[in-house]
Amino acid sequence: MLPARPVRLDPPPQRHHDTIVVGAGYVGLAAARRLAELRPDHSVLLLDADEIGEGSSGRNAGFAVSVPFNAGLSDAPLSAAERLQLELYERGLNDLEALVRRHRIACDWNPSPKLHAAATADGERRLKTTLRSYAKWQIDYEECDRSQIRQITGSDHYRYGFRTGRNVFIQPAALVRGLADSLPPNVHLCENTPVLDVQAQDKPVVATSAGRFSADRLILANNAFVKRLGYLRDRLVTIYTYAALTPELSPPERRLAGQDGQHGASDLEWGILPANRLGTTVRLVAGKRLLFRSAYSYEKELPAARVEQLLLASYRRRFPEMRRHEFEFVWGGTTALTSNGEASFGTLAPGIYCFAGCNGSGIVKGSVYGRMLAELSLGMASRELAGALDRPEPGHLPPEPFRTIGARAAIAYQAWKAGAER
Repeated sequence: MLPARPVRLDPPPQRHHDTIVVGAGYVGLAAARRLAELRPDHSVLLLDADEIGEGSSGRNAGFAVSVPFNAGLSDAPLSAAERLQLELYERGLNDLEALVRRHRIACDWNPSPKLHAAATADGERRLKTTLRSYAKWQIDYEECDRSQIRQITGSDHYRYGFRTGRNVFIQPAALVRGLADSLPPNVHLCENTPVLDVQAQDKPVVATSAGRFSADRLILANNAFVKRLGYLRDRLVTIYTYAALTPELSPPERRLAGQDGQHGASDLEWGILPANRLGTTVRLVAGKRLLFRSAYSYEKELPAARVEQLLLASYRRRFPEMRRHEFEFVWGGTTALTSNGEASFGTLAPGIYCFAGCNGSGIVKGSVYGRMLAELSLGMASRELAGALDRPEPGHLPPEPFRTIGARAAIAYQAWKAGAER
C-alpha cells in the first residue's frame, strides 16, 4: 500500500566496522541509531535480509503500546523493578513520537485508546484479572458493556471489555521505513543482504551474501532468526501469525464498522486486543479498512488458502451483516516466544550482544531494548541497564521431538480454549 522507495543494496567499501548490527527492525534500528549518536566517529554497518518494511516489523497490527506485555507483574505492591518497566515503556513511546515528529515520518501516527474485549465468560474473567493489575499500575481505564463496545465498533460479538490509553495506532511498515531512512550518516544500511554465518573469533565475523565483514562488536537484533545463526536454539520458539486487510469499505459498510458520523476525528480508528492470546486482534484502519490478525503456527507457515479461511471466519463472526466478506491483502509474519515470557537481553559471547524473544510486543519494547543494547555494547552503565540485566533469562525448552509435540499441542489447546475469541 506504500509508494516505492530506493532500496539500499550497495555494500560498504571497508570490510571492518566498529559495530555490525544484524536485523533492521525496531531493535536493530534503535541500536544502530543509538550507537551512531553516542559515537559519531564510529562506523556502524546495519544488515537486513529483506527490504525495510517487508519483515515482521512492518507486518504487525500497528498497536504501539506503552504497557508491558509478559512483564511478570504481580498483585503485590508495585516493586522498583516493575516501576522501572513501566517507566521504560512510557519513555520508549515518547522517544518514538519525538523521532516521528523530528523526521516527519508519515506513518499515520494516531494516539488513541485501544479496547481489550472478550466474547466469552472466560475471556471476561481474564480481562477483569488484568484490570486488577491496571489499578495497581495506576493506569486509567473505562469498562465497557456489550452496547458500548457495539457503539464504538459496530460489532455485537463482544460481551465485555475495557478501554484505555497508552496506545498509538500506526502504519508499521511506514514507521520502520521512516526510521531506517532517517538514520545518522555514520550508519551504512544494506538491505537484501542476509547474514549466513557468525563466527566468534578475536573479533566477530559475519558471512553475508555480499561477502565477509568483521567488527569490534556485533549486535544480533533478528529475533527468532537468531536461532539460524546458532544462538538461543533451546530458548526461543518461532511462531508464525497472520493478518489481512479488507478493501476500502463503502459508506454503508463503514457505518456497520462503527462510523455513524457521530464520532470525532480521534474515533476514526479503533482497535481491539483479544482477551485470549490466540484470539483475534481487530482494527478499523483510518476509518477505511478492517484489519484482522489471528491464527498461529509453529516453525512453519500455513498454506495461504487455510490462512484466508481462518481470517474470513473471524471477520464473519464479528460483522455478519456486511454485504461482502473479502480481503485485499493477506500475509504472515514471525515472532519469537519463550517459555516464561522473558526476552533474552545481554551478552551471548565476547563482543556479541543480543535482544531476542519479544513475545509479540515488539514496537515499543524493541525500540527501548535496542537503545539499551547499544549502550551495553559500549560498556555503559545505568539504572535502566542494571534493571534489564537483572530480569530472568528465558526458560529452557525441552529437546526435540518433545519441543515440537508440546508446542503444537499447546497451540491446539489454546485455540480450542479461545473459542469465540478467535
